[in-house]
Amino acid sequence: MVQRPSTEQELDEISARIEGWLERQRAENPVVEAVERDETSGERRWFVRVRGEAKDVFTIWFHLRQRTLHYETYVMPAPEENAGSLYEYLLRLNTRLYGAAFAIGEEDAIFLVGQIANTAVDEDELDRILGSLYEWVERWFQPMLRIGFASRFRRSS
Repeated sequence: MVQRPSTEQELDEISARIEGWLERQRAENPVVEAVERDETSGERRWFVRVRGEAKDVFTIWFHLRQRTLHYETYVMPAPEENAGSLYEYLLRLNTRLYGAAFAIGEEDAIFLVGQIANTAVDEDELDRILGSLYEWVERWFQPMLRIGFASRFRRSS
């Protein structure tokens, strides 16, 4: 089924829903460190700075488009070694994810990316997205580093 483009009014309503949710996250969610709206591009984009443990800080980008809400987070730079093993690991992990997937982005960096139809954007879905991306970065960041940067983790004898 092809998703029809949202009208400007619908996009304004969805933006307001996202803004309200983000304000509550900033006030109530201890892992949300900061929220910024992209005021320079003219696009409907938000940057959510998240505090983690395995990965100290990361940013989740939300980008409201005509048909979908796109979201992504940078996970790690391109692997220095064992690239094939890391990519195989990520492809296997992708089968366990719902609503996002590991992907190779600019400069071969690793990202988590996903999108949902604009008609599905509500607080429960936004909570699921934020929670899922947080969980997956926290769970798999260190194992990914140990594969892609293995020599940095080897102990000298």
